[in-house]
Order: sequence, then C-alpha cells, then structure tokens
Amino acid sequence: MKFKGIDRIVYGVGDMASGIRFFNDWGLKRGASQNPSVMFQTLDGTEAELRPIDDPHLPPPIEEGSTLREVIWGVETEADLITVENALANEPSYVNRDGRPACVDPNGLAISFRVTQRREVMVEGAAINTFAHPNARVNQQSTFYNRAEPIEIGHVVLFANDVPAIQEFYVEKLGFCLSDSYPGSGAFLRCRAQGGHHNIFVLDAPDRGPGLNHVAFTVRDIHEVFGGGLHVDRCGWTTQIGPGRHPVSSAYFWYVENPCGGLAEYFADEDYLTEAWKPREIDRTNENYAEWGIGGGIDGHTRRQHLPT
Repeated sequence: MKFKGIDRIVYGVGDMASGIRFFNDWGLKRGASQNPSVMFQTLDGTEAELRPIDDPHLPPPIEEGSTLREVIWGVETEADLITVENALANEPSYVNRDGRPACVDPNGLAISFRVTQRREVMVEGAAINTFAHPNARVNQQSTFYNRAEPIEIGHVVLFANDVPAIQEFYVEKLGFCLSDSYPGSGAFLRCRAQGGHHNIFVLDAPDRGPGLNHVAFTVRDIHEVFGGGLHVDRCGWTTQIGPGRHPVSSAYFWYVENPCGGLAEYFADEDYLTEAWKPREIDRTNENYAEWGIGGGIDGHTRRQHLPT
C-alpha cells in the first residue's frame, strides 16, 4: 500500500473561538465547513478540522481536554484503500466510518484512511549561499517572511504507554518504516520508504498516559520558520521553545502552545530517507533533542529573546 501522508487531523476543542483564531494566525486557509465543524487547509489541501469537544461525531479522546481526536491518513489509490481495509479487518475496533476504513491504534487514537485529497503544489525555498556553492543566489537579497503559510501537515507526536506495541502495529499492519528510535522509549516512523524522516513519533510517558505532544506543519525553509514564529508571537500566542534545531531529523523548529491541544510546530529542512537508510538507536538526551533551542521564543516586536520577568 502506498501512503501519501497525513490527509486530515481532527481536534476536539473546548474553546472554538480561540481555536479558530489560532489557526487563522497560524497561516491556514478556511476550507468548506459544515456546522459545527470548522475546516482549515494547508497549501496542498491537508486539512485541520476543529469540532466542539462534546460533538457526538468525534471519536473518544485519548486524554482529557482539548486534543487530537483522529488522524486521517491519505493513500494514493482506491486499490491501496482496499489493501488497508484488508489489513485492518480483523482489528477488534475496525469500523467503516463514512466510507473510510477506521480503527483505534494501540495508543487509543482513532485513525482512518481515504484516497488522498491533497494536491501537488509548487513552492520554492530560499537559495542558500554555502562555501562550496557561493553563487546559488547572485545579486539578490535572500527571502524574508512576514508570516508562514504551511504547505502540509508533516507529522504528529504522541505520548504513549506501550511504544513497542504501537511500533509493531504501524510497521506490521500498515507497512510504515522505522526511521530511528530511542531504545524502549520512542519510535520515529515514516509512512513511506522514501520520504521525510517521520510522520508519527511515539514517546514513552508512563507518568502521564497517552496524549498529544504536537502536530507539525511543514514550511518552505528556515526563514519561514522564523517569520511564522515571530508573527504568531505578535498575535499573542505563547512559544514553548523555538526557534531551534533537532539533531535526529536535522529539522529547524518552532513550537507554540495550541488552544486546540498540545503544541503546533513550524518545521523545515528535515532529512529525506530511502530504503537504504539504517535505523539508528539514539540516546534520549537533551543534546539529542535539540542542537540548540530558545526557551520561550523570540519577541516578534523587539526581535530579542523573551526573558523571564
């Protein structure tokens, strides 16, 4: 089966007005919505759906409060959808939800599948002059962004109690690939052999139970990470950490507290992997989490680090 990636995420939201304002500021576009649902889209049509937390159409939550309630994965063809359906048919939680094969993964998260509705988009990141290639950009100032326009939803990160069971489910049932791991406590998984470093990361958290850590939105380049983060700071949203850079995927990041649940991340420049990649076992340390990172973020007005008051 061939996956495209995440096609839609669905949140159950306690404060819909704040959730709507957040994703407007985040840079998503409003999509076709049917009350009480509110739909947003990235540039390639990946969807973020907001529903009231008590909406009976929502799957059960994996934690209390506003949080991620469902991930809808996109496959390339109807034949791929049938293959997914056959792979999941014996799962105790299997259902057909509005024409989508669906079940609950070992972490308690509702997942379903559809033929992708994402579209191809042509976007270019900034050319970077390196020592080896000093003329990638000639007689031209580099790019600056006033705000971000996310291209796609790249990955979700979830707290879990049984990482090995979740890894086995996604790899054995759905054909995902292990990219890297924190031995016994974390698994970075990608939905295609050739693609970005991870589409889902599950992290052991026995003291808190299953839940959402963050949803990550791909942007063009490091400059758009900066521009997006500065813009949402000016809009009044709180940065947890960022900008910064992850050694495990090489990606630049900026994490912001999301009223819909967990964090939202801008990221760019992650590693692209193929079948030739050999998964690594990586120590779970602060140094391996971030090469560098600015706690509390940067003030969008002064362009200086937020400092404790």
